[in-house]
Amino acid sequence: MLTVILVIFQVPAALLLMVLVLLHSGKGGGLSDMFGGMGSVAAGSTVVERNLDRITVVVALVFSFATIGLGLQLK
Repeated sequence: MLTVILVIFQVPAALLLMVLVLLHSGKGGGLSDMFGGMGSVAAGSTVVERNLDRITVVVALVFSFATIGLGLQLK
């Protein structure tokens, strides 16, 4: 039962994590520029980038804990 719950958390977290990482802007700008990011502003300085960073960290933690839990459960 716990394995099913962990998989329910892990699969959406993995998909969401992929989308969130692609939304981050790199050195030359990324997909986040399409949603209101400004190219001349340093990366990470806008409110949108900071919120995107926070959301990405939370989703990464959920994914990590689900992966560790599945590894311990299946061991």
